[in-house]
Amino acid sequence: SSPLLQEQEVFDALFSTRRPKDGWAGLSSGLKSFGKGTAAGLATLVGAPIAGAQQGGARGFVAGLATGVASAVALPVAGLCVGVAQVGRGIANSGEAVRSARAGMMWDENKREWYFYLLDREASEIREEEVKNSAEASGSGSAESDRTVKDRAYYELLRVSTNATSAELKKAYYKEARVCHPDKNPGDPGAAKKFQELGQAYQVLSNEQSRAHYDKHGIQESSDVQMSMTDIDPRIFFAVMFGSEAVKPYIGELWIANKADSLMKDQMKMGMDAQGEDPIEMDEEAFREMAKKRSTDDVLRQRKREVECATNLREKIALFVGGSQDEGEFVAVCQAEAAEITKGAFGDVYSTAIGCALEVEAEVFLGTYQSFLGMEGQAAKMKKRGMSWNNQMKVLGAGISAARAGSKAYAEVDKLQKEAQTRNPSIEGGSGINEEHMKQATEKIEASLPVFLELAWAINTQDIARTLKQACRRLFHDAAEILPLETRLKRAEGVRILGREFLTMGKLAQKANVKSVDAQEIRARAEVA
Repeated sequence: SSPLLQEQEVFDALFSTRRPKDGWAGLSSGLKSFGKGTAAGLATLVGAPIAGAQQGGARGFVAGLATGVASAVALPVAGLCVGVAQVGRGIANSGEAVRSARAGMMWDENKREWYFYLLDREASEIREEEVKNSAEASGSGSAESDRTVKDRAYYELLRVSTNATSAELKKAYYKEARVCHPDKNPGDPGAAKKFQELGQAYQVLSNEQSRAHYDKHGIQESSDVQMSMTDIDPRIFFAVMFGSEAVKPYIGELWIANKADSLMKDQMKMGMDAQGEDPIEMDEEAFREMAKKRSTDDVLRQRKREVECATNLREKIALFVGGSQDEGEFVAVCQAEAAEITKGAFGDVYSTAIGCALEVEAEVFLGTYQSFLGMEGQAAKMKKRGMSWNNQMKVLGAGISAARAGSKAYAEVDKLQKEAQTRNPSIEGGSGINEEHMKQATEKIEASLPVFLELAWAINTQDIARTLKQACRRLFHDAAEILPLETRLKRAEGVRILGREFLTMGKLAQKANVKSVDAQEIRARAEVA
């Protein structure tokens, strides 16, 4: 049975044989199977004779050619047969798909089946998975008595015990930092200073090596320790740079901050694991394990983000959906919320991005159920595709501009370094640059910062749209087995109003705020972080 199982695995890997959702999914699956079969047949036709010649010379070449020709015929035919079968299965499933979708059910891509979705159930599942992962990672809790350390200042600043786990440290940091965040305390130098002190304390305690050094030697000696990559926490940096605290209930943590945090932790871990080991052997094993774990963690993190956004949206519109607020009162609440957001850093951009995403997702859902044959829903989908394409082009354009700016800045700084070396050949690298040239080099680099900020915002806008798409999908299908369609349509109407007011307020704020962010402001925010 083992050879048969292996052949089945190869067949399933080559052809798309999973249950299609509906006719369109069946057609897509069928085309993929035929395409894969044709490509595999052509590859075998070319590769088999070459492999045969290498192993058996002329006789092997002939045998390989025969195998290649047979495969070139058999594999496309097999792909065509599988494709036709998948199209048939998809058509057969279309009736169930229509009925299930009308009933408010969601399609499970992994199990390939329709099911009734519950937002609270998924939130509970995520919490259980996080507890399980945390227990596996820590191996010990903080219930033990406090450890004896030389200096408790950083622990007291974060209000945690000396035995706190990494998860408890992170939770405590975000709780304290939220209170003294610069955007919540404009013009208060004391708040900015405490925010920096909290960041320094968290940086030291969140790294195993620097925490051990601090526990043993205290602040005075630990402050002189080179912390290299841990000097800046990406989440702290992006929270200050983009001032995203006020909009966190709507969009969660930005993907760009999470990705930077993940990459930095991977590099730190590989650097620590590499000490005393064969770097090549360590890299192969460690990278494979880290990539697998990181992928799983990223999926769970984004899933949690989408669920939290959906839950927060449900709370925002609860009074309107329940009838405690009429439309006029709800509009006033939305306008006040949007106005508050636009007061913060990049508030106009956030308000516009959130409003645009929420409005179009609500229009798709409402149009699907409230128009003839769902025509308005299809029109909204076309509008959404256009917005998505526009965002992708902005990311591409900003990426090209950032690459050019970075290359130009590097070339100019490199030129200054070479000029310094020409004047004094005995000096290596850029240490020969005098103060004036160093100032010029710094200015060249800083001049390119707005271009990179534009790229970051293009990525953020796309990230916000994708996250809110999944959040709205959950919200509009939540408890469909229990709630009548009218209630779910009222939810979508509430989201549409919320999005409309955010979009309107964001556009008004953008017109009023003509000032663009320059390199000096970017540097100032980075220094706070």
